[in-house]
Amino acid sequence: MASLSIAVIGVGGIGSSFAYQLARAGHDVTVIARPGSARLQELQRDKGIVSTTGERAEVRVEGALDEQTEYDLVLVTTLAHQVDAVLPALGRSKARCVQFMFNCFDPERLRDAMGADRCTFGMPFVMGHVDGEGKLAWKVNPGQKTLHSDQRWVDLFVGAGIPSALEGDMVLWLRCHVPMCIAFESISVAGMRRGGGASWGESMVVARGVHGGFEILKHLGYHLYPSAKSWLCACPTFLVAGMLWSLSRITSFRELLATGVNECRALVDTVAAAAASAKPAVPAAVAAVLAMKPTEDR
Repeated sequence: MASLSIAVIGVGGIGSSFAYQLARAGHDVTVIARPGSARLQELQRDKGIVSTTGERAEVRVEGALDEQTEYDLVLVTTLAHQVDAVLPALGRSKARCVQFMFNCFDPERLRDAMGADRCTFGMPFVMGHVDGEGKLAWKVNPGQKTLHSDQRWVDLFVGAGIPSALEGDMVLWLRCHVPMCIAFESISVAGMRRGGGASWGESMVVARGVHGGFEILKHLGYHLYPSAKSWLCACPTFLVAGMLWSLSRITSFRELLATGVNECRALVDTVAAAAASAKPAVPAAVAAVLAMKPTEDR
């Protein structure tokens, strides 16, 4: 693929991983970190992204999106509850395509803000971590692929060494994944606070929340997608709890997902608010989802 002009907004573990690989594949990459942030200072100091093994990717480093640059692609790897801060600049920008790369319950809102002709969606499946010195470590678990709603970006990522696949209904996929995203982050937070994994009681609470989230989706008029979600919805609560209990005991899983505590809280609030439109009302399902929300002591 010919070299493209790409901007990456949000340069934590995920954004840094994508920017690193795309730049090393020969693309012209600009990374945009929050003004005044420690991450922006690290990137400016290193004049690029440096891996924990000492390899370097040369990228431009900026504190804001240049709205006049006609980027071929802008990758937005912030979290859903952070994206509103950059939406105005993205809407005004001359970027040819904007790809939102995070889980969200209401993708249509973002598509309307950007215009359907230049908005695409994806879901990252890489494990990226920036250490205390600003160095990047990243990997992909065997069998996992980052998902995209547009074949162009599948080809781009595969060409840069990032396993990827096309998802035919990315909007529905993202919405239906939200209960699982909440569950994984909630159980990881519980596991980290206990120091070695969540309790069985905590696992049952989160499992009930998963079922509650799926119930809300169905009462909002959505079918569960893909089919594995329907299977999970039909599973007894104790089986879902067993899966979550086991996952919370995997150190790498627990440490990675527990960092999403604020995302978890925001997604819970979004789902609960959306449930106000469910017909008929589903108060028990809403209560189950709210119970997954991490508090200061859980």
